[in-house]
Amino acid sequence: MHHPYRNGMAAAALDDVVWMKSRRSNSQGACVELAKLPDGGVAMRNSRFPDGPALIYTPAEVEALLLGVKDGEFDHLVD
Repeated sequence: MHHPYRNGMAAAALDDVVWMKSRRSNSQGACVELAKLPDGGVAMRNSRFPDGPALIYTPAEVEALLLGVKDGEFDHLVD
């Protein structure tokens, strides 16, 4: 199935999505924002550059990331 979403596309072009970020994001705007795409994928952007590029992931890729985060696999990145 063809969809209009591609990695590196301008996040501003995704006008049919709702962006969200973690409640744990800091007040300086250093956050990652995620949006569910109509085709089931997930877009990710840097909140400091909302018109910048968006990375597009499949639901399976996002699930693998979230499970790894929950398991603590990436804790060393912020120690």
